[in-house]
Amino acid sequence: MSSTTSKFEKILKASKEYGNVNHQPDSSKEIQINTPEKTMPFSDQIGNYQRNKAIPTKSYKDSKIYIVGSGIAGMAAAYYFIRDAHVPGENIIFLDQLHVDGGSLDGAGNTTDGYIIRGGREMDMTYENLWDIFQDIPALELPAPYSVLDEYRLVNDNDPNYSKARLIHKKGEIKDFSKFGLDKKDQLAIIKLLLKKKEDLDDITIEDYFSKSFLESNFWFFWRTMFAFENWHSLLECKLYMHRFLHAIDGMKDLSCLVFPKYNQYDTFVTPLRKFLQSKGVQIDLNTLVKDLDIHSDVNGKVVEAIIIERDGKEERIPVGKENYVIATTGSMTEDTFYGDNVTAPAIKLDKNNSGQSAGWKLWKNLAAKSPVFGKPKKFCGNIEKSSWESATLTCKPSAFTEKVKELCVNDPYSGKTATGGIVTISDSNWLMSFTCNRQPHFPDQPDDILVIWIYALFMDKEGDYVKKTMPECTGNELLTELAHHLGIIDQLDNIVENTIVRSSFMPYITSMFMPRAKGDRPQVVPEGCKNLGLVGQFVETNNDIVFTMESSVRTARIAVYELLNLNKQVPDINPLQYDIRHLLKAAQSLNDYEPIVGEGLLRKFLKGTYYEHLLVENEDSQDHESFFTEQLNKLKHWIGGIRD
Repeated sequence: MSSTTSKFEKILKASKEYGNVNHQPDSSKEIQINTPEKTMPFSDQIGNYQRNKAIPTKSYKDSKIYIVGSGIAGMAAAYYFIRDAHVPGENIIFLDQLHVDGGSLDGAGNTTDGYIIRGGREMDMTYENLWDIFQDIPALELPAPYSVLDEYRLVNDNDPNYSKARLIHKKGEIKDFSKFGLDKKDQLAIIKLLLKKKEDLDDITIEDYFSKSFLESNFWFFWRTMFAFENWHSLLECKLYMHRFLHAIDGMKDLSCLVFPKYNQYDTFVTPLRKFLQSKGVQIDLNTLVKDLDIHSDVNGKVVEAIIIERDGKEERIPVGKENYVIATTGSMTEDTFYGDNVTAPAIKLDKNNSGQSAGWKLWKNLAAKSPVFGKPKKFCGNIEKSSWESATLTCKPSAFTEKVKELCVNDPYSGKTATGGIVTISDSNWLMSFTCNRQPHFPDQPDDILVIWIYALFMDKEGDYVKKTMPECTGNELLTELAHHLGIIDQLDNIVENTIVRSSFMPYITSMFMPRAKGDRPQVVPEGCKNLGLVGQFVETNNDIVFTMESSVRTARIAVYELLNLNKQVPDINPLQYDIRHLLKAAQSLNDYEPIVGEGLLRKFLKGTYYEHLLVENEDSQDHESFFTEQLNKLKHWIGGIRD
């Protein structure tokens, strides 16, 4: 311990807590009672008190850190090693098989070849770990001392996001999306799912649990297209999503619950974070495949002794000592992407017989062969028919298509303000196609007369309504044809094709994280017995967080650093809004489309005129309807009055 903390040595050495911190407390199991032994915040007690700087138990100035994968999880790990463990930046080395950093957070192209973004990010204000990083990362465009978070807030606080055309049908007509349309039994099924223990949902699918009426409701249309859930995906993951976004359910109809960046995900997040890390001396080695880790195991645990890499066609061995650390990203949701363009469909050379054999899965598979503590990658990469979908990026000059998009936008898309406000879903599309026009320009160098629009579909194995092919069989021009049909502008197809560059992406594993799973299928962030190895990304286990978000990737990175180095600092559990009575009541009202819920009339009477009368959302029927319980209460009062008389 350095001399600057010597005054605190007596306190720290006498503490039972110091060096024995639970680095990822679980709010689903913690009873929140204050006791003399409770020195740290409750598991999901968020806020500035959690921004304390950790005091490492020793110096790491001579430790080397090797990070496999330069996606957001790896970059976040580097950030926390520097900020909280005081590791010198020049001691951190990234090893990535790709030719560009950022992992799945991609974004590239130009007006000649077309822009491409394989996916996008729907962001939430409660991403505590993500914002913990980006409130310290210098802004992309604002001058010092402003941060990426400052920039993000400036955009979203002054340009509210919402949709006026969340659902369309009948060749471009806006469909009523004001109601969830859930039957009472389906509302009850959601409540029962929230009450179920996570341990009871191993390997159960969504369609195993929910009824046909639920799966045909507007609610499920909103939910599945917003989050990319399929009926055969994990019920456990669906449950975790419902807890995670309970506070946002009422805003899912018009997407007013979301906040979006000004630019694409790469320029918004990866570029400024990479610049920060490189300014600290961090080294990023691209075109370097990590094939395996040489791990020594004995009664004392598991220690990585070497990293086996392949670079320039040659295999190399990087020695790793006990005082050094390895952070590895397991799996890849964008591995084996197949690309197409206007005149070419993606050439898919993959099926269930050879899936999961490429470089992005090699390391995890090799680790899993060593010990069951490293999980079961086959569970996630072995069934691409159920984990794939296709997206396409459209680079659009003015055309009949961009004119139609204008009609569906909140603001003129050329204004720089919120456009469609999120995805527009074509509810009568065989492919269940959706498209979105985010704030423009979507790339910093994008010309003023160009729009970048993104489309994707969930039912790719079905024939299109107009183009009688499955989506992966289609060229980019055929995708435009199907889209033009659903927008009612098929008669102007030649004009649309002439002015639109299409770059399509078929991703075999894009929803592999959602595949049904059981305990042990995903490894812990620090697998049992590992002394200098942490696993991060979308395929590791956390207590209550979800997958497919930047927040969950950052969470895994933060846990890995804190646990491996045993820092006296915790990673707070997910935002506690799922326990807030206001959001529970709001969610119940919203799921019932603001018709009176059971007990609402009685509760309104009880709260009227009190400090808490604002807990229930006002609606037109509030004053005109009484609940079943209120009616029974009145009958009881009448009966008691009769006895007294």
